[in-house]
Amino acid sequence: MFEVFRNAFKSPELRKKILFTLFIIIIFRIGSAIPAPFVDASVLVDLFSNGSAFDYLNMLSGGSFSNATLFALSITPYINSSIIIQLLTVAIPPLERMAKEGGEGRRKLAKITRYTTVGLALLQAVGYYFLIRNYGGIAYTDGMEGFFAALVIVLVLTAGAALIMWLGEQINDRGLGNGISIILFAGIVCRGPDAVMVLWQYFQQGGINYFLVPLIVVIFLAIVVAIIIMTNAERRIPVQYAKRVVGRKMYGGQSSYIPIKVSMSGVMPIIFASAFLSLPSTILLFWTPEAGSFWEGFFNAFSSNGVIYAVLYFLLIIGFNYFYVAIQYNPVEIANNIKSNNGAVPGIRPGKPTVQFISKVIHKITLVGALFLGIIAVFPIILANVTGINISLGGTSIIIVVGVALDTMRQLESQLTMRHHKGFLE
Repeated sequence: MFEVFRNAFKSPELRKKILFTLFIIIIFRIGSAIPAPFVDASVLVDLFSNGSAFDYLNMLSGGSFSNATLFALSITPYINSSIIIQLLTVAIPPLERMAKEGGEGRRKLAKITRYTTVGLALLQAVGYYFLIRNYGGIAYTDGMEGFFAALVIVLVLTAGAALIMWLGEQINDRGLGNGISIILFAGIVCRGPDAVMVLWQYFQQGGINYFLVPLIVVIFLAIVVAIIIMTNAERRIPVQYAKRVVGRKMYGGQSSYIPIKVSMSGVMPIIFASAFLSLPSTILLFWTPEAGSFWEGFFNAFSSNGVIYAVLYFLLIIGFNYFYVAIQYNPVEIANNIKSNNGAVPGIRPGKPTVQFISKVIHKITLVGALFLGIIAVFPIILANVTGINISLGGTSIIIVVGVALDTMRQLESQLTMRHHKGFLE
């Protein structure tokens, strides 16, 4: 691996990409440490001390949400905007046609996504202002001073979300890897030291923790290994191409396969499910229910460590996994492509039988991948309820971190392969 990095830095182009990506990450972390004006973040300590519905937002922001910094909203508005546009692309024919127009259509959709991101960021910034105000964390709340403070806070948080979106696009254009994923990766990884300190504090307490803490470390290492294995696992559908004569030459006759990834949807179902379950916390940004009321119990039921949250989380991951795969993979189109190239699946007739066979395979693989994602995402919640040890890095964080790391390694691998260097995966 060190040789690979050395070879990468020998290439001027790759060196610029890597250094530019690191530069963007540094800017992101600096913005995550600068507090927003007129805000006292210390009032939010109790809100995040025992786990709450805002933990998802805090995880995506790398802790910036709980510290009320310039990047408190992080990439949450962009993720939600992307989800909304993807869903509307399936439901609205003009957007569907736009998605099929190639590069120009994708640029138009990206522009719509940006505008939607700014709108959602503005809405969330207003809710965040009312949240801090309800906890008494705003320096000025009355008269023109209060109006000015509210305007500055909302605009600063909205601009921070827009800036993060722009930084991610700069990584896409001039850096290495997917920009938004890299920023999300950096935000989650920065919480690693906090997780280590929490485990060390539990270990110092003694008793049963002498056994539980090392066991948790081993379990999380095993989860990382399992995620890597499942990410690289695939089901190969064999395809036999018929021979054909063109002029004096014979083409075809070879055997190939269609690879279908077990985790073909990646971390998107988890992000979709997390965003959906963050709706109660988003509502709480604007309104705080009375103590002891029905609505307080209703929103407490969606606590990130609760049973209802875990069950809904698991079911939504499975549902969104099937939905995302149905959008990305069309068995009819795959079967038509095989047929147009004079190919066939051995033992399966072309046409409708091939479509049914591919659909059956995709459904089975999707179920395996969905169950795996659901178990990995819910397992830390179960572990926290059983052992009482709650750390800042959960199953969702680990899946995102490992997935982004593997994707970035593959991109660096492809760059090195083009320059005749050995890569990570050899």
